[in-house]
Amino acid sequence: MIHDREVLDRLDGFPKETFSGHAFRTTRQSLDPLVSSTSGGRWMPNGVAAVLYTSLQREGSLAEISFHWSQLSPRPTKPAVVHTLGVIAHRTLKLVRADLSALGVPDDVYLTMNLTRTQKIGAAVEFLGCDGLIAPSARWPCDNLMLFPNSMGDSTSLELLSSENVDWVRWATDQGLLK
Repeated sequence: MIHDREVLDRLDGFPKETFSGHAFRTTRQSLDPLVSSTSGGRWMPNGVAAVLYTSLQREGSLAEISFHWSQLSPRPTKPAVVHTLGVIAHRTLKLVRADLSALGVPDDVYLTMNLTRTQKIGAAVEFLGCDGLIAPSARWPCDNLMLFPNSMGDSTSLELLSSENVDWVRWATDQGLLK
């Protein structure tokens, strides 16, 4: 993948910080919560680099999976599993909504499934050697943490702390996310 030089230069100027805390990942029951995806998503084109998508709030994690699963037909009805992860990442880049707008992702586009620009940003962050990206969730008022396993060094830590089954359909309906 060829990276946009302007995006690389702008992102390289952002401070890199250590993240140490809990992150939440909601998965189907049979998925290992510590296994990243290479099939693409909001922050990475398909096949470019592995990403482990998490949220910094339990509800943010549930809102993300509820959005994606509600798009499927038939819609899954089995409980989801919310995993609490302990994370230490030493070279994390944080973006706020104003940063996204300055990088060419206006709010109205960010809330849609138009992923081209955010995928370029995520790929550039990973290319710069960051082990994580913190960015606003498009589905819940919180931040999400995307981890890039290929850029994680020996001092990066990722640990499964706990898991709980959640009736995601009931949760999403109670939140007004499903009808």
